[in-house]
Amino acid sequence: MSEDKAKINRRDFLKGAATGVLGGAALGMGLFSYSPWSKTYFPQIKRKLVDIGTCKSVKVTNLSETSWFENSVLMGDIKGAGGLLVNQYTYNWPPFGDGAGLGKGSYEKGIAKIKHLLPHAVDEAWAVTEALSVNPGNAGGFACLIEVEELNGNKRKFLLDSGWSYKWMDECFKREGIDEMLRNREIEALIISHEHFDHFWGVPVTYQYDPTITTYIPEGFYPEGLQYIKDSGHQGKVITIKPGLNPLIPGLSTYVFAVPIICRVYGEQAIFANVKDHGLVSITGCCHFGIIQFSETAFREIQYEKDQLYGIYGGLHISPFEDWDPKYDDLVLSLGKYDFQKIGCNHCTGLLCAKKFVDAGYPVVRGTAQYRSRETVYLGNGDRIGFGIEV
Repeated sequence: MSEDKAKINRRDFLKGAATGVLGGAALGMGLFSYSPWSKTYFPQIKRKLVDIGTCKSVKVTNLSETSWFENSVLMGDIKGAGGLLVNQYTYNWPPFGDGAGLGKGSYEKGIAKIKHLLPHAVDEAWAVTEALSVNPGNAGGFACLIEVEELNGNKRKFLLDSGWSYKWMDECFKREGIDEMLRNREIEALIISHEHFDHFWGVPVTYQYDPTITTYIPEGFYPEGLQYIKDSGHQGKVITIKPGLNPLIPGLSTYVFAVPIICRVYGEQAIFANVKDHGLVSITGCCHFGIIQFSETAFREIQYEKDQLYGIYGGLHISPFEDWDPKYDDLVLSLGKYDFQKIGCNHCTGLLCAKKFVDAGYPVVRGTAQYRSRETVYLGNGDRIGFGIEV
């Protein structure tokens, strides 16, 4: 998206808000503050245009987008444990179950039950925690494999997140050959998006196959999370990434957003890849910082091919519990102005949102509804998407 194009679109948006039926309805519902229209009143920000280099292509394999299997079970647990602002380590969910019941747990008591088994006996550890935890069968997880082809043809692999359930994630890793890739040290780093249970608590599954893998975490991890990496048997480097843009290899960078998140979690790390002759690819675990901020940050901070926001993949955090709110329609509408060429959504995007993307005519890449993913409207477990490459 060029700067001139952005100015034109914002002007058109404002004109529509002031004079059009859609704009009038939106203003009447109080949605103006959620939209990019409000930014018209802000001073123009000069683009930094940091050069992160280019890569030839990016391929993403969805190992698991199913964080949990039943929304009602998860929300019932959260409500019963005290709500969304309660420390996640007290819920008594696996793997930190201590038998005390919902909302009465602690990291220290829970990890003491299984620490001696990590990381090389995750099956046995999960069997122990199943007997002591609340609703262990509802745990799933989010993780994906990112394969970057450099301009010289060299291919490099990164793992984004490690899910939640040891049992489920080990099954997913074996299904896609991640276990062997880790054993062979083909995957050079584990990038943790944020400290949430469904992205981070399955980390021993990664470490059982490669306990030395370099692990990148966003600044803001709590003491329990930092200790869990150690207690999981990790023997490699842990690199804490500060907020802002952090280049990894030519054409690939992470970006840490300093945002407070539910369940007493802080900070989220996302990924940007600049694909030669195509544009910028944005990859996210949960996008708690919002799709507008994600896209605007890329536009404001990074120099990329053709000035084109080429693709996006991951959870976009719009109605993850299918509880549609009118303000989400504004997010769906505003996404169109960024002109993404490929949209690979899943996880916390929500099925209703994915369907609205399709109805809006956005270039959503559909999935196959395999391995307990529910519908083909988005990329499910085992599905792949390519940027600069056909898969």
